[in-house]
Amino acid sequence: MQIKFSRHARRRARLFRISERTVSDILKDSALSQGKHEIIKAVKGFKYPLKIVVYVESSTVTVITNYPLRKGRKG
Repeated sequence: MQIKFSRHARRRARLFRISERTVSDILKDSALSQGKHEIIKAVKGFKYPLKIVVYVESSTVTVITNYPLRKGRKG
């Protein structure tokens, strides 16, 4: 599985101090089928759960955006 980060996703990760390794680890643990997916997962070290939006096409996973989910659910 190849993971690509969009320009927007890289900028959001830098803004919220989310490492690409953290996002990659979450994606490797998830069973993803073809299409668009929203993943919300509590991660140690973050006050709020992370929301990751990805698009899966064949063996390529493109991360569209990632950020802490401040509204709604809390860890």
